[in-house]
Amino acid sequence: MTSVLTGVPVSSGRAAGIVVTMPAPVAEPPVTTLTDDADLDQAADSVAAAVTAVTTDLTERAGRATGASADVLTMTAAMAADPSLSADAVRRIRDERATPARAVWDAAQQAAATLESLGGYMAERARDVRDVRDRLVAHLTGQRQPGVPDPGHPFVLVAHDLAPADTATLNPETTLAIVTGSGGPTSHTAILARALGIPAVVAVAGSESLADGDTVLVDGAAGTVDTAPAPDAVAALAGKRPERRTFSGEGRLADGTRVELLANVADGAAAQAAAASGAEGVGLFRTEFLFLGRDTEPTVAEQTEAYAAVLAAFAGHKVVIRTLDAGADKPLPFLTADGEPNPALGVRGLRTSWAHPDVLERQLDAIAAAAAAQPQTTVWVMAPMVATPDEAAGFVERCQAHGLEQAGVMVEVPAAALRSRWVFEHARFASLGTNDLTQYAMAADRELGDLAQLSTPWQPAVLDLIAATCAGAQASEGGRPVGVCGEAAGDAVLAAVLVGLGVTSLSMTPTALGDVAAVLAATTSDRCAQVAAIARDARDAAAARTAVREALADVLEPLGL
Repeated sequence: MTSVLTGVPVSSGRAAGIVVTMPAPVAEPPVTTLTDDADLDQAADSVAAAVTAVTTDLTERAGRATGASADVLTMTAAMAADPSLSADAVRRIRDERATPARAVWDAAQQAAATLESLGGYMAERARDVRDVRDRLVAHLTGQRQPGVPDPGHPFVLVAHDLAPADTATLNPETTLAIVTGSGGPTSHTAILARALGIPAVVAVAGSESLADGDTVLVDGAAGTVDTAPAPDAVAALAGKRPERRTFSGEGRLADGTRVELLANVADGAAAQAAAASGAEGVGLFRTEFLFLGRDTEPTVAEQTEAYAAVLAAFAGHKVVIRTLDAGADKPLPFLTADGEPNPALGVRGLRTSWAHPDVLERQLDAIAAAAAAQPQTTVWVMAPMVATPDEAAGFVERCQAHGLEQAGVMVEVPAAALRSRWVFEHARFASLGTNDLTQYAMAADRELGDLAQLSTPWQPAVLDLIAATCAGAQASEGGRPVGVCGEAAGDAVLAAVLVGLGVTSLSMTPTALGDVAAVLAATTSDRCAQVAAIARDARDAAAARTAVREALADVLEPLGL
């Protein structure tokens, strides 16, 4: 009987260590009511105190974190502070005489059920609501706060799932690897594991059999967990963090062909860290994080300052700014509507500008002002969720009216990929958002662990859409550059396939730059084209990944990939 468990590889690297499992979830409080002589004001105040304590704790953690970790913690803190949750809990205390813990539990359950009924991205936010619920109930009942354990030694963390706030607090110095029973390649766990440089495998069948004290070997590139590893393999890896390759700052194939290797960032601090890692520029500046957790739109001055901070970190280089990607899992009270039956297919991205063109106009004002303040940085601007050539034409026209000549689009919708030739009649460039492109092509919610095997850019159908996009770019007058800024760009093996399909730049979390650069540096243009053809000819994603790994074995094995 095999000792190897398999799952979905989401963050490369090999590590061996002792298993530590996540603590049991916070128990549901009993259904009891307050006594007749109970002080209802005091009970209500205890909820407010719990909200303050939990929000403060998460905010302080966010202050100690950077990049994606800080963003997730900030968003979770904002959710804990949401007055609607505490108001409902207080109402239950006063009207139903519920205990504070029970009132919070029931209020959160109601909020989570509402989100789940909406489906798609909104359903995923129910997980975050329950995370906040558990933290509040733990504070109210005197339990240990849920979260990542600290055994006092390096360990392999095993969990059914990880809440975003838990993943964001992982210490890469002690967390050797992550193994989860659920999740997908674009889940919070996967994204943050890559950002932290921690090997990770998700959707691992049989992971519930792993127990505290077991010794395992995790291969984040192959997607395996060896539960009975050879002693010499353990000795070589045990207790050690996987070494991350450095990046020289210039991406090239073995035959000298240039491939820009860029970074995904969300703020000035992340941009500085990306620049320090050698990134050649920014391929995706996620501007929406400036807008999240607010009741009102940030002013043009606030936006200009935030954008200029990112541009300043890459003077002399290129920064691709994505305009506001609101909607679906990123609702904004001043921009998006509540209650859409299918938010992932609703008014999101560029579509929000149909009813609120002023918000986009002010953002373009701010981008133009930031570009003028940082003239040494080359600024490109792209719109998310473009589906038709007319949408591309309208966006490019609005950018040009603000003096922003390098205007392009995100290709996340299969229609845009299939009709890219006509999209490129207007767009100066495109960047493939492989997370959403995969979700829409496979009709598989990218956050749903049960669909993890579908939600991978290794799907040949997704590769066909990428190839169609690149073909449209090459057929355009003068050719058009096509990048990838989805999570696929950070997969060192898939990177060779993407380049073989015609992709000219890859944007990723900075920790992935070294591995991606190393694989490309050992691979020629012809060989990239060959493995791209192999992947597209495969019958499914697993066969594509296996076949390409075998074809590149002489490159991957010396690199430990």
